[in-house]
Amino acid sequence: MTSSQFALFGHPVATSLSPQIHAAFAKQTGIAHEYRAIDAAPADFAMTLRSFSEGGGHGANITQPHKEAAFALCIEVTERAKRAGAVNTLTHKAGGWHGDNTDGSGLIRDLADRAGFDLRGRRTLLLGAGGAARGVAQALMDAGIVELVIVNRTDAKADSLADSLADPKRAHSRYWNDLAALGDFELIINATSAGRTGESLKLPSGLPSPRALAVDLSYGEVAIPFTAWARAHGVKHVRDGLGMLVEQAAGSFELWHGVRPETEAVYQALAAQRDRLNNGD
Repeated sequence: MTSSQFALFGHPVATSLSPQIHAAFAKQTGIAHEYRAIDAAPADFAMTLRSFSEGGGHGANITQPHKEAAFALCIEVTERAKRAGAVNTLTHKAGGWHGDNTDGSGLIRDLADRAGFDLRGRRTLLLGAGGAARGVAQALMDAGIVELVIVNRTDAKADSLADSLADPKRAHSRYWNDLAALGDFELIINATSAGRTGESLKLPSGLPSPRALAVDLSYGEVAIPFTAWARAHGVKHVRDGLGMLVEQAAGSFELWHGVRPETEAVYQALAAQRDRLNNGD
């Protein structure tokens, strides 16, 4: 039996856990599912994706920095992808790529279902306004947060994301230089690329409230600067994006095959692997 061809596109992707996750899903479900990582620089992304589809590629996951570019290449997108203006899951059908976004549902499944956090009523700070932030913003609103304050180093992108949510009473953009004056937050989400580029976010100390939850949408070494900052400033509940990664991958797998794999054992194995690496074991 020939495996269907699937891939992750990003830049860089050499250390991504997505191939490992999808291999576990394939083994668990008994579905032939060949999945690899393809590194494509932004200038080469469209051409590389086209070559993949011409070579029999059936589906693709999209990670940074290509989520918004992938959206523009789709002939059809789901409503949640349209609201995000970004896609993380592509399925090739007659005529071209169809796009969806499982990032938001993946984050909510990890925070609410796995970790048991009640997101309702939380004043939330979203750092970043690129494809990752766009993928989770509407899902956070739907989960019942009381306010979403979006701050990005490029002000226009923060304004654009806030406008796209069409809920000016709850979703606002603010300037990065004004962070210290914004008060405290019960949920702080880092969706910036700072960890990947080695930049310092230089966040003020007064951002976390006493009951704050801090989440980095990245995982592994990339998430360490933000999660270390959160712990140093008294945040007791700190998570990286590993759980979200597993859940969004399960959402993509379900879109492609009609079967949602079990995620908990996969997450626990990867979390143990992460913790061993972080502890130097």
